[in-house]
Amino acid sequence: MANRKIERKEAWFRILVLIISGIILNLWKVLICIFSIINWLIVVFSGKRNRDLAMLSEYWNTETYKFIRYLAFVSNVRPFPFTSAERLSKFEY
Repeated sequence: MANRKIERKEAWFRILVLIISGIILNLWKVLICIFSIINWLIVVFSGKRNRDLAMLSEYWNTETYKFIRYLAFVSNVRPFPFTSAERLSKFEY
């Protein structure tokens, strides 16, 4: 019975995570789209990718992945801002 209450509370908390993290990730997505265009222009004119812009995009990719897994009850790892931001992979040249 206690386990059901914990699961129920966690399900309600996921709604809060959906609202807060969803807003943050969607605003972040707009920035990532802008930064991707900027990074594309940098590559076209200089022939090199901007490492910092690529890393920022990877943080967004990882947090979005964690967000979807959390909302689908696949994982109990909460996304940003409920945990610190992290990335799954590293920048590759």
